[in-house]
Amino acid sequence: MNLITHHLVFTATATTPVALSEQSGSAVRGAIAGALWERFCVNKAAPSCADCPLLTICPVGALLAPMRDDEQKGSDQRPRPYITRPPRDGSRTYAPGETLEFGMALFGSAATFYPYVVMAARELERGGLGMRLPDLGGRRGSLRLSAISAVNPLTGARQLLYSADSGVIREPALPVGPAEVREYAATLAADRLTLRFETPLRLIEQDRLVKRIALRPLIQRLMRRLDDLCIAYGDGPLNLDFRALLAIAEEAQVVDDRTRWVDVVSVSHRHGRRTPIGGLIGSATFAGDLGPLRELLIWGSLVHVGRNCVKGDGWYRILSH
Repeated sequence: MNLITHHLVFTATATTPVALSEQSGSAVRGAIAGALWERFCVNKAAPSCADCPLLTICPVGALLAPMRDDEQKGSDQRPRPYITRPPRDGSRTYAPGETLEFGMALFGSAATFYPYVVMAARELERGGLGMRLPDLGGRRGSLRLSAISAVNPLTGARQLLYSADSGVIREPALPVGPAEVREYAATLAADRLTLRFETPLRLIEQDRLVKRIALRPLIQRLMRRLDDLCIAYGDGPLNLDFRALLAIAEEAQVVDDRTRWVDVVSVSHRHGRRTPIGGLIGSATFAGDLGPLRELLIWGSLVHVGRNCVKGDGWYRILSH
C-alpha cells in the first residue's frame, strides 16, 4: 500500500459571533465545499457535477464528485479524496476575537488540488461558518483565516504553510504514508488498545446500524475504505489477507466500552436535504491479538471510517497502554 495523506489545520479568528453545533463537521465540510463550488465552478448552470461535461477536467468535480473511470453516474462515484475535522470544542459560540481550529486531509494524487482548498478556505472569510444567527440578520458568523499548517497527526509535528501576516502560501511537506504508519505502529501495544471516537462512528452491517461497538465491523469497513482509496488515489488494491484479519478482529474482546449513541442530522440548505450523521462517540478498549491490526487501525485514524467521513464522522484517536 502506498497511499499518502496530507493533513491540514486551519486557524481562524472570529470577527463576529460564530455558532457551531456539537458535531460541526458537516458545517465545516459544507462551508469548504460551498466555497469550492462558488469560487471555481465555471458551469453553475449544470444541475450537478455528474451532469456537467467538464467533470473529468474540473478540480471541483475531482474533489466533490469524483467518478470512476468507466462510469459517469452518481452511484458509481469514487470515494472522495478528503476528510474534514471539526473543532473539538463541542457546541459553543465563539465570541469576536476568539480562535478556532478545524482540519482537512487530502489523499494521494488529490494533493495536487491543495491550492484550490487553500483558496476555498480563504473564501470562508466572505461566506462565514456555522449556524445562521438572528443577530447577524440570518447570516453565518464571520471569521478571519490567520494560519494554515501541515500536521503529522501521529507525531504532532507542524509546518506553517500560511499566515495572514506574511500572505505567502507554502507547499505542505509533512506527508504521512506507509513508513510513518509502520514506525508509529511499532510503538503501540500489541494486546490492548483504546480508540477514542472524536466524532460519530456510523457503521452499517447487514443493512443495520451498528449501535454497539465491536472491532470486526470496524475493521471490515476500514479495509474496504482503504482498498477503495488505494485504487483511486494510491498504487492499486490492498495486498492483505482480508479473511485472516477479520478473524483476528472477531476474536478481539471489548474490555471497556464507554461509547454512546448520538443522533445528529446534517442539513443541506442548497439541496434541501436532511441526512442522519449520528453514531457512536466516546472510547472503547479492545484486548487480544491486536498486533496484526495496528497498522490498519492507524490508517483508520488518518482517513476516518464509516459513513460521512467527508463530514468529519468516523474520526478517532488511538490510545496505547
